[in-house]
Amino acid sequence: MKQLPLTDKWFHGAVSLQHQTDGIKPWRIPYMDYALYPPDGIGGKAEICAGVRLRLRTDSTEVAVSFAPLAAAASLDCVTDRELCQTISLPAGATTALFSGLERGIKDLEIWLPQNIGMTVTGLQISSQAVGVPLPDTRPRWITYGSSITQCVAASSPSRAWPAIAAADCGFNLTNLGFSGNCHMEPMIGRLIRDLPADFISICVGVNIYGASTLSPRMFKPLLIGLLQTIRDKHKETPLLVISPIYGTVRETELNSLGFTLPMMREAIEDVVELLKERGDRQLYYQDGLNWLGPEDAAFLTDGLHPGAEGYELLGRRFCDLHKFVFQTVQKLS
Repeated sequence: MKQLPLTDKWFHGAVSLQHQTDGIKPWRIPYMDYALYPPDGIGGKAEICAGVRLRLRTDSTEVAVSFAPLAAAASLDCVTDRELCQTISLPAGATTALFSGLERGIKDLEIWLPQNIGMTVTGLQISSQAVGVPLPDTRPRWITYGSSITQCVAASSPSRAWPAIAAADCGFNLTNLGFSGNCHMEPMIGRLIRDLPADFISICVGVNIYGASTLSPRMFKPLLIGLLQTIRDKHKETPLLVISPIYGTVRETELNSLGFTLPMMREAIEDVVELLKERGDRQLYYQDGLNWLGPEDAAFLTDGLHPGAEGYELLGRRFCDLHKFVFQTVQKLS
């Protein structure tokens, strides 16, 4: 096999790329501003490669990705023409994923990096007689912000996370800002989303704030208003979808330590969206999370909160069906 020049042009879905002595490390924040995202870069989740992929056009029948030793067991996917063709599951310490037996002829490939760990990519190889070039992604850009339910650690593989499924089905260039346990509407997240290019933005907030009791009913609405208005500083006409929590079993009736339940959060989120729409925001939309995954879907939750692999597949399929009217607007504007 031969080595392709390792440059930024292969990488998609990352916010920034850190060039290290041994390779390139994707980040989901500007890595040079790490200290501004406490604690430890959004709880250590900003370095995780959820939604990050390598894109190439090649006639090679095998493609290898090499990387620094994996910190934990993880999977990589090879997707061609929107279809998953191979998943490689690797143990901690592995340094190479080889996708072999690929179809002959020119094809467009996406190699999806793990959604559960960070990774430093050290090389990209194809068959010695083949050609391979970076593949630009010209689809409308979609940023989605959320919790572990958006990061999707329990998805069967990286490209089977619900944002990846929805992006493929709806035709979007995805940036996944799902931070497991760390979706708390921090002001720096609003600034980050504001400053990234986007044709469509979605945020799903509430469940981490409920679980960690980080915001009281007194502060929840003001922080959500601030987040949305910060995003609107630069994305004034970008379709912006706000999703309330999916079904949360005991969290539907059990007060957290600050006096919140998930139904109270859903009401507050809808109130904020309606307030801003009344003030002239024509491209702001609300989605009740119970219409996405409700009590009738409780069997898809593995622990009363997180979907399992089948649940994430369901969320991905339903997302496009629920929001076709928004996507039509996105296509017109982009």
